[in-house]
Amino acid sequence: MTTAPTIDTIEVAIPARAVSGAPFDIPGRLCLPEQAHGVVVFAHGSGSSGSSPRSAHVAGILHQAWLGTLRFDLLTQQEALDRANVFDIGLLADRLGGALEVLAERETTCRLPVGLFGASTGAAAALIAAAREARVAAVVSRGGRPDLAEAVLAQVRVPTLLIVGAADASVMALNRRALARLGGEKRLEVVAGATHLFEEPGALEEVARLAAEWFSRHLHTRGE
Repeated sequence: MTTAPTIDTIEVAIPARAVSGAPFDIPGRLCLPEQAHGVVVFAHGSGSSGSSPRSAHVAGILHQAWLGTLRFDLLTQQEALDRANVFDIGLLADRLGGALEVLAERETTCRLPVGLFGASTGAAAALIAAAREARVAAVVSRGGRPDLAEAVLAQVRVPTLLIVGAADASVMALNRRALARLGGEKRLEVVAGATHLFEEPGALEEVARLAAEWFSRHLHTRGE
């Protein structure tokens, strides 16, 4: 039997700028297994949270694969009330950039390869960040809106996995079109019977399994 890794949990402050331009910090939770092979930064979309049970469940499965996680909210509660902020993908990508800065500055994570796990609008932000930031080694999109990052898809050269529910027809079409435009290694996985939020029995577990396999393969390779 494989021994489960010990997890070190650290509260971190992620630098950000408000819509008004004023600097402030966003609280985040960095969880690092001993001898972690990489770190996965979560990029949540509208209606989701870095502290949600669903997010914690996926993070737990990644930890079992010796992958660290960094979870935080891309928007404050007040910012999220304005739908314009929810769809300001540039703003969301900038917030992800702040998270990457934190990982680059910490002794325990500065040498670890980084993956981005995005959902809904957060997936578009993850793709923009992957096009901008050389440190990003892989991306996984869950029920994502890659069409909102259409202008940079050809510039995304890192391995990218798009996961879509079979019953999420409109998002499926968007992901199929995006798949053709992505510039690097890419794959589309369809979870049978799943809708947009993957709330069906076993659906989220399948998402987590696919993500763990993708990140394990590509982050481990990048870190060698």
